[in-house]
Amino acid sequence: MILYTLHGNSYIDIGNLESVKGINVYVNLTNRCPCSCTFCLRQTKEMTESNTLWLKKEPSVEEVIEEFKKYDLNDFHEVIFCGFGEPTERIDDVIQIASALKLWKPDLPIRMNTNGLGNLIHEKDITPMFKGKIDTISISLNASNDEEYYRLTRSRFGIGSFQAMLDFAKKCKEYVSHVVLSVVDIIGEDEIKKCQAICNDIGVTLRVRPFEE
Repeated sequence: MILYTLHGNSYIDIGNLESVKGINVYVNLTNRCPCSCTFCLRQTKEMTESNTLWLKKEPSVEEVIEEFKKYDLNDFHEVIFCGFGEPTERIDDVIQIASALKLWKPDLPIRMNTNGLGNLIHEKDITPMFKGKIDTISISLNASNDEEYYRLTRSRFGIGSFQAMLDFAKKCKEYVSHVVLSVVDIIGEDEIKKCQAICNDIGVTLRVRPFEE
């Protein structure tokens, strides 16, 4: 599914809803990701054909925009680029879609959930592209140090991924109103405190997410 929302632990194609009033709409663009996180739902959750985010093919920008044209954007609470893959793998397309949405409704809140490795993926600083297009960036912090981060994420970019992710977060602050780093609650209270200290140092918000079985 391309445009979906969450209901409990289920993913629902918004086309199957009687009303989209007040919902968060998630945009699922790719299966690609440079990480293979030990806790990722891609690894841990079995899904039925009707309740899966795994794409048989990546939707084109035109296909995504046509899907949005079916709805009144005033009904949406927030649009979030987040699927089973890493949205910055298709950052040019993300920005193109976000630009169209902002053209139609300038005050529509747009968020991107990311692993923060987009600069490594594209071998350049992509954060200036976010200005005026993305209102919130939520970055998966996952751990308080490079070794634990690499153990959890198994990033193909190696142990330097942790610092690259933090540098990405710092750069995002120049172009995005709200920058959030997130962790999953199963990492434990001590680790969460260390992650909070990192966020305090950078000057961003920490969000603690519940682990989904």
